[in-house]
Amino acid sequence: MSDLSTIINIKNSFDNLTFLVLLVGMLSYWLSTTFIKMKFASRLGYVCLGISNVLITILLGSRWIENGYFPLSNLYESLLFFTWGITALNLVMEYKTTLPLVGSVTTPLALFVVAFATLSLPEGMQKAAPLVPALKSNWLMMHVSIMMLSYSTLIIGSLLSILFLVLTRGKDISLQGSSIGNFSVQPSQDLSTTSELNLDRNTALGFLNSMNINSPNPTAKQIKINRLTLLESLDNLSYRIIGLGFPLLTVGIIAGAVWANEAWGSYWSWDPKETWALITWLVFASYLHARITKSWQGKKPAILASIGFIVVWICYLGVNFLGKGLHSYGWVM
Repeated sequence: MSDLSTIINIKNSFDNLTFLVLLVGMLSYWLSTTFIKMKFASRLGYVCLGISNVLITILLGSRWIENGYFPLSNLYESLLFFTWGITALNLVMEYKTTLPLVGSVTTPLALFVVAFATLSLPEGMQKAAPLVPALKSNWLMMHVSIMMLSYSTLIIGSLLSILFLVLTRGKDISLQGSSIGNFSVQPSQDLSTTSELNLDRNTALGFLNSMNINSPNPTAKQIKINRLTLLESLDNLSYRIIGLGFPLLTVGIIAGAVWANEAWGSYWSWDPKETWALITWLVFASYLHARITKSWQGKKPAILASIGFIVVWICYLGVNFLGKGLHSYGWVM
């Protein structure tokens, strides 16, 4: 009994530490995009993301070793893995793009998910339990892990599209190109004035700082141009991340169909989870089709990706909380 208490105490300590580190990281990222001359805050946020990712890795790895199966058998484990995917992808993105602004929107999501998993879920749902017969398969690791990674990736891509829409609210901005992302501003807009910026000076300087643009006293025209560069970066990054998440979702659905045939004797049963996975696939397939063919540009595909944000959450959690269908017993994908 003492060994069990020790394990529970260690788990709770890691849960609390992960929450605390993500909280510090979120505040650091927000400071870096709100105030000028605070680049150290974005670096602190990046370090906190890395630490939280390591902590979640230790948590999941210890459960894997202790229970003898990949830790994706219940909702608690899937939420931790989901957060692990978000933090890992954010670390890679920021390292490659040097755009700390992304962390400002992903760390609150990671913090919320960890808080929900550790504080809201009953203790019984956090404990590992023996696998039901249908889950005793090598497909558990392949199908569920790929689906969770696809959710993490698509959620981040959708979040960036939402941020793009927020920053372009009330502005007539169109995209000229599907993957490069060149913006054109309507001729009626005057780059020499600040009336179209809809930003106070400190916020504008914070955006420039988040892009590692050193300009101690930028003109309105410079702020306008660099804001367009920021929007271009967000839109392009959102497109590329969704382009990564969509193949993962496709592979995950195919793997799930093969597993379903082995477990239930049918590749597709129109189970609620399967149906919403198909809806998710169709939404993001439409987004990528619009971007690749350039039939929709600028805000329209971003709106579609924002709809995808809601659809992914329904597919991931909404269907499970209904408690219906073949997937309800595991509270996972």
